[in-house]
Amino acid sequence: MKTPLIPFPQELRPKLPTIVGNVDYRMLQDRLEQIDVLLRLGGVETDFVNRALELWNPGGKDPVSAQEQIRYQQRSRRALRCTLLRTLLQEDYRGFSCQLAGNPLYQWFCGVDALDQIRVPSKSELHRFADWLPAKEMREIFDGLLGQAIQQPQKLELREALDLEEYFLDSTCLKANIHFPTDWVLLRDGVRTLMKGTLLIRKAGLRGRMEAPEAFLRRMNRLSIEMSQQARRSGAKKGRKRVLRQMKKLVGVVRAHAQRHRELLDQGWKQTQWSRPQTEQILRRLDHVLELLPRAQQQAHERIIGERPVANDQKILSLYDLNVRVIVRGKAGAEVEFGNTVLVGENRQGVILDYALFSDSAPADCHLLFDSLLRVQGMSARQVGAVASDRGFASRANSKALAQTDTFDATCPRQPAELGRKMKDQKFARLQRRRAQTEGRIGILKNGFLGRPLRAKGFAHRELALAWGVLTHNLWMLAKLRKVKTLADPLPKAA
Repeated sequence: MKTPLIPFPQELRPKLPTIVGNVDYRMLQDRLEQIDVLLRLGGVETDFVNRALELWNPGGKDPVSAQEQIRYQQRSRRALRCTLLRTLLQEDYRGFSCQLAGNPLYQWFCGVDALDQIRVPSKSELHRFADWLPAKEMREIFDGLLGQAIQQPQKLELREALDLEEYFLDSTCLKANIHFPTDWVLLRDGVRTLMKGTLLIRKAGLRGRMEAPEAFLRRMNRLSIEMSQQARRSGAKKGRKRVLRQMKKLVGVVRAHAQRHRELLDQGWKQTQWSRPQTEQILRRLDHVLELLPRAQQQAHERIIGERPVANDQKILSLYDLNVRVIVRGKAGAEVEFGNTVLVGENRQGVILDYALFSDSAPADCHLLFDSLLRVQGMSARQVGAVASDRGFASRANSKALAQTDTFDATCPRQPAELGRKMKDQKFARLQRRRAQTEGRIGILKNGFLGRPLRAKGFAHRELALAWGVLTHNLWMLAKLRKVKTLADPLPKAA
């Protein structure tokens, strides 16, 4: 049995000041008003709070007071609204907390405005808000909003229902926030992390016999500079091998010192000012690098000294993010990218109907098409009328299956002669011209709602950030489709 929501009275809220002379502010205010209505009429806010309550107190098993539940409901509501607005503004946690403190419009939208005292979430609270629900729950909220926009547009007061007659697909790389994964640079990263952790332990009063950690950092920096300069010298290959051997020797010494200090901290943490959870955080950081550094060292040896290739699925691209993949794009300025493949599907109105992020190397685009169509059909209980994509999604099996389901096939064929023949069909040519806009839609999503680079670390956090970005994007687009959109309208009452 789910925990029922407890209605709670709203506090008295001040009226927003009337701003004149800035049309951009008025347009932003109008759009936030429409998003506020969508959150309430579309049940997004209620659904979000219900799911948060279920994770907080599964099945209502643990006894909690009404006051505790009301407080958690209020935090959940603010988590939704603050994260949506922060995603829309593309602000970091500290910057958004500062903006929220000084902007009455943002305070109204996030529900933190009051007559007497305004208490805005701190940067740490905003960080917690971003992880309030897992990506799976956010996906279900995304599907629920789209389902209503397709089946009950009058409830959301949309001018028209979402169109499923035309569906446009494309894939791209969601870049990870890492530096270029040069093999020997991974050794430098590992030495820096281990020595900084060792320095932290020594400052806490636990010391083993060794040179100052800063001395090892200086040596690695000098070797890194020397390695980078080898390309400008004669005998660069021999020089790189010589410097890498020195790096490997230094890495061995650093690992031994870090391992010894790690054991000192594990056994004598009570002598420090840290709690056990804080100690575990430092231990996990050291253990992670101590485990991966030998693999990174072997990889650098194979490629630089042994001059042997390493398979992509065995490469370490980052010591801090193991779910990063090598994605061959073959485009100008982006021959190879490092991140995860993301699939995005939109309709003719620019609303994203489906998305998927792949932790492992993604299958070929032609194998992704029908999985996406099935997700859209499951969300909307309807079948799309036509599918348009680039040639990566085209295959004989896909064309045959689309014909069997009476779905117009506007995937770009791989053979130029076949493309020339199909372009004589007006509907095919029109859908292919419209398909080019999907690349622009992906650019809007990545630049305007995810940020470049996407700062989320680890696949789970990138997947969650993508879910927030797509939900925010769709609310922004659906707000444009609402019937009531006048700048002179008063603010709707908050839930």
